[in-house]
Amino acid sequence: MRGRATGLLLGVIADAVLGDPRRGHPVALFGAGAARLEQAWWADSRRRGAAYAGALVGGAVLGGALLERTAARSAVGRVVVTAVATWAVLGGRSLAGEGSSLGGELAAGDLDAARRRLPSLCGRDPSSLDADGLARAALESVAENTSDAVVAPLVWGAVAGVPGLLGYRAVNTLDAMVGHLSTRYARFGWASAEADDVANAVPARLAALLAAGTAPVVGGRPRAALGAWRRDAARHPSPNAGPVEAAFAGALGRRLGGRTVYPYGVQDRPVLGSGPPPRVPDLRRAVRLSRAVTVGAALVAGAVAAAVDRGELSG
Repeated sequence: MRGRATGLLLGVIADAVLGDPRRGHPVALFGAGAARLEQAWWADSRRRGAAYAGALVGGAVLGGALLERTAARSAVGRVVVTAVATWAVLGGRSLAGEGSSLGGELAAGDLDAARRRLPSLCGRDPSSLDADGLARAALESVAENTSDAVVAPLVWGAVAGVPGLLGYRAVNTLDAMVGHLSTRYARFGWASAEADDVANAVPARLAALLAAGTAPVVGGRPRAALGAWRRDAARHPSPNAGPVEAAFAGALGRRLGGRTVYPYGVQDRPVLGSGPPPRVPDLRRAVRLSRAVTVGAALVAGAVAAAVDRGELSG
């Protein structure tokens, strides 16, 4: 076998054991480079924004292809390169750690610490949120980022190897940086946001399916998660966050959505799920569900990658 499946699974284990490096994280370095390029290229133009996104994502894909081609001379080399790339782009341990820490701060009544931590999970304004509001914001972010930071990289790694891993992370990072509705990025970030929607279409639905399948881990019912997904997901302004957040809401038996304050404005999010609003203890339940989805995604990605490996050998 050529090692894609083995490399992906080793990368998942490395993320679970090691987490993100404290300094010199490849994604942070990419983001810094993207920020410098934005300063030079920015214009209130969709065309300029598309060129910006194309150059950065294309560079990431090309770099991944070169790495994989170089490593293909050795079975061990390809496993190592795939494992390192997988570890570099996954964010499962960091996501679960931040969610758990914020949940602990809320349980201890330390709202100031929880408000300081929330920006590491999402871009909402924490200043006006009480404990349950902070829990809801963090819970929704844990749900969405379980897809973005775990399931989607594994899907792209399984079907496209190292170029898929690095290319997807580039797309998702640019969406986080410029793909939102502020005055500066409404046009320049359009291509980055659209690319992220396309890249996450299949992974988000796999994440929702896995959340439903693992609902018993948090005392939930798969049928409730599937029902919330089917009934409520289309109301969400994001075509991909909707299925995942709705499935998490159904699995947890809680109601998500409502008034959401961002630095650039206020959104009234649709209601997802039919239970009571989330409370502080529900955040730690969401983290457990996220971890269960991560395990499921690793198994699915490993199986898909193994099939791709076999296809390459038979070809």
